[in-house]
Amino acid sequence: MGVVTSERRGVARSLAAIEAIDAAPAVLRAEVERPFNERVLAPLGDRLVGIGRRLVRAGTHERIQHRLDIAGNPAAWDVSRIIGCKVLGLMTLAGLAFFWAAGSGSPLKMLVLPIAFGAFGYVLPNILLYNAGQKRETQMLRALPDALDLLTISVEAGLGFDAAVMRVAKNTTGPLAQEFSRLLQEMQLGIGRMEAMRAVAERTTIADLKSFCLAMVQADQLGIPIGRVLRIQSQEMRVKRRQRAEEKAMKVPVKIMVPLVLFILPCLFIVIIGPAVIQIIGAFSSR
Repeated sequence: MGVVTSERRGVARSLAAIEAIDAAPAVLRAEVERPFNERVLAPLGDRLVGIGRRLVRAGTHERIQHRLDIAGNPAAWDVSRIIGCKVLGLMTLAGLAFFWAAGSGSPLKMLVLPIAFGAFGYVLPNILLYNAGQKRETQMLRALPDALDLLTISVEAGLGFDAAVMRVAKNTTGPLAQEFSRLLQEMQLGIGRMEAMRAVAERTTIADLKSFCLAMVQADQLGIPIGRVLRIQSQEMRVKRRQRAEEKAMKVPVKIMVPLVLFILPCLFIVIIGPAVIQIIGAFSSR
């Protein structure tokens, strides 16, 4: 009887709630029917961003925007979201560390661990953003010599610089093609070629790409033929690519020394000397 009564009461309360929602004004019903992320997550994110703007130092907005430009401005990522993620990481990791340290009962852990984990959570978005930028620039550095070769061939075949850049952007893939596409879009919007090239140099930390952009700006200012400048730049990029490959090849023996000494040589010693040691131990034990 108790189970049936409680079940009827639960059903009655549910029906009453549904009737109350149906009888509510249209504004209130629209507010209730909004998605969860719009009702809860978006206001929470705005509050975290507001807290983060009070915590960060002056100039942090510009530095984060520069790192976003280096990373290629990933979709759905902006400065406000990065700041909100910094505050969220700080609160989440500091809270988890505090509850974990509270179980041990040590006051020192309860003080040190939340600070350490909170600081790590605060800088974690910066680390991820820096890592994304480094990966993107590595891909750009690898594709730069081939892109310059194609650009040189296109210009020497009679195309203008803008048409050659468009051909490179269409016939190649990757972050460098996206950067050339953005260069074209800026020039089509009315930005001068020199300003657009300087903007490309400011959005990257690759020394080779910076030197290429500055060389093109100087060629445009001094009236030097672009084909000659592109030919020199492409030859220089190929030489630098070969030098980087030789440098990495020279680093291999040094890098392989650590696993060789720590893992491979002990195993060889065990395999070679182990049977002899067992025989010696057996000979002395028989005596």
